[in-house]
Amino acid sequence: MQHSETTQQLPKPWYRLLYIQVILAIIGGICLGHFWPDISKDFKVLGDAFISLVKMIIAPVIFITVSTGIASMNNLKSVGRLTGKALLYFITFSTLALIIGMIVANLVHPGSGMNIDPASLDPKSIKDYIDATKEHTLTNFILNIIPTSLMSSLTGDSILQVLFVAILFGVGLSLTQEKSKPVTDFLHALSHPIFKIVDLLMRLAPIGAFGAMAFTVGKYGLAVLWNLAGLVATFYLTAIVFIVVILGLVARYNGFSIFKLLRYIKEELFLVLATSSSESALPNLMRKLEKIGCSKQVVGLVVPTGYSFNLDGTNIYMTLAALFIAQACNFPLSIEQQIMILLIAMLSSKGSAGVTGAGFITLAATLAVVKGFPVQGIALILGVDKFMSECRALTNFIGNAVATIVVAKWDNQLDKEQLSKELNT
Repeated sequence: MQHSETTQQLPKPWYRLLYIQVILAIIGGICLGHFWPDISKDFKVLGDAFISLVKMIIAPVIFITVSTGIASMNNLKSVGRLTGKALLYFITFSTLALIIGMIVANLVHPGSGMNIDPASLDPKSIKDYIDATKEHTLTNFILNIIPTSLMSSLTGDSILQVLFVAILFGVGLSLTQEKSKPVTDFLHALSHPIFKIVDLLMRLAPIGAFGAMAFTVGKYGLAVLWNLAGLVATFYLTAIVFIVVILGLVARYNGFSIFKLLRYIKEELFLVLATSSSESALPNLMRKLEKIGCSKQVVGLVVPTGYSFNLDGTNIYMTLAALFIAQACNFPLSIEQQIMILLIAMLSSKGSAGVTGAGFITLAATLAVVKGFPVQGIALILGVDKFMSECRALTNFIGNAVATIVVAKWDNQLDKEQLSKELNT
């Protein structure tokens, strides 16, 4: 018996670790994309298929986690209190991220000296993004939270619709505790095969990572990075400072290390890096945050909500890219106009929901409001946006992981001993 227990505790061989497999897949994809770009573009289907598989399971994961979490709450006031604390955190740090992006752009001036004539830029290259901004309004965002039917939310691709229905269903279960016990028990039982499916899908992550990275490098090429290296480097360094300093201080104040947390979710981080979509790792993040000591209620409410309201990486990118375009096109922005961009970005950035490329559409929607702004200047960063997309997704993902732990602690729903144990192993 002791021998059996010892055997179970042995670490996996290095080649069976998921994050090692994903790293090797990323390297393989980069090599294929660089040396055989024509062939590599055909591998896009692998990355798309993997993301589609994960998105397929996101709705049931959120629905089960949120509804059973709320059903277990005896006092529904705690749901409102928890949501209020989460939104307070989101608004505070989203605004801080926007301000940091603006400060860095004013200090570094990454676009100065380019002297681009907006009339010389091809408006066709950004037409699709500009067209997409027409429906990117606050009113449409609010209306889109409400699904056409109770069941359609589970078959659509809107995280907020699933969250909305799950909260309503959870409240219904909570208000009819005894009568709804068979339904609650069924959902608890259903969670086991659902999360087993998540585990099985994650084994396909290296294949998805390989395809996504091969396509990206094959289509856009590594050379494009050098053309706008200043902007890309500034964005990456700003995001790193935000994670290490700002989120690091928040983590330290709340009793944990940001570096230990990053190590704990390293598999998910490499997956987000390869696919440039934080949705690809959402189910696994929820499972790991529960394992780390956050209650199911907090994880169920904070993580999905954070995917629309806590987009630190997207917010840094918004103000930094906006000022970069203005500097490159020699379009002077007054302090008042910069503040207006910041305020508009606070609203327009909500609802991007971790979808690849959404940050670019959101940027177009924000700049279109500023009178006279050379919106066609967005074409300048179109080539490197894909490379910045990875950093946006990573920063958003890490920000949501930190937010969940912090909100759990604020609401006394964090097992501190479990947190310490998991982060220190």
